[in-house]
Amino acid sequence: MNPFLRCLLLALAAAVTTAAGAQDTSPDPAVATVNVTTTRDPVDKSYRKMIKGMERFEREHAYAPAASLRFQLLPRTPDVKMEGITLRVAGDTVSAKVLVEADNSFVLPRNAQLLREDAAVLANRKTTSMTWRAAIVTPGLPPGTRRLGDMRLECRVGVEAGLVSNSSPLFGWLSNALTSADDICTSPNGNYLFFAERPVFAVRLRAGERSEVLPFHFLYAGGLPREELPFCDCQVLLDRTYYVPLWDKSWPDDTLVEFEYMTDAVEVQP
Repeated sequence: MNPFLRCLLLALAAAVTTAAGAQDTSPDPAVATVNVTTTRDPVDKSYRKMIKGMERFEREHAYAPAASLRFQLLPRTPDVKMEGITLRVAGDTVSAKVLVEADNSFVLPRNAQLLREDAAVLANRKTTSMTWRAAIVTPGLPPGTRRLGDMRLECRVGVEAGLVSNSSPLFGWLSNALTSADDICTSPNGNYLFFAERPVFAVRLRAGERSEVLPFHFLYAGGLPREELPFCDCQVLLDRTYYVPLWDKSWPDDTLVEFEYMTDAVEVQP
């Protein structure tokens, strides 16, 4: 590349970064910062995008008015150890630690300087060994259930935050036609994957007297071919994956999503 053109592009990029970061002016005093001496991996999660996901949660909190937002790490490959994971947000000159709970969930702190420096959220694991999701759960639900409104908001926050990292053209949420949370989370072709706590046998929707078992192709990433598994962040959790009809407005936000797990006890007839 022409040296003059290269310098011009770098200057423009720096100007855009400065302008974007200038909107947030008050760093969180609870976040400690230290000098950064390591090189960031460009494929780790973007701090700015994750903050945008948090802002979307605040704007659309009505989908899940009693829930709070956390993010969660899940295994993507069979060899990854999920114990002792540490997280930090690393900018060009500063870094902030992030507290990770025993279930590998965390709340992301806000810091103006990290926003200005276009920081990355880094884990002490290989980037491709884990998957990231938003976790929005209304408290007090019956055991073995979720709430559809929570999941609608999870999809919007997760896509806005840039958490999904699948790279196969078979996945609708990365197709050219579906590029935003508004597209992905409101279309039957969006196919935003969710993960159950345990391997699932069946998933049912229940709203008042209305009840419906989801079709088989809503489970196990829609019958993903084995050769496509390396492209999916469901790689090692395939038997826990499922879709729900986020786009179907005939199911209200208070609809319960009920799970029948493969490990549930089976009553044996005498």
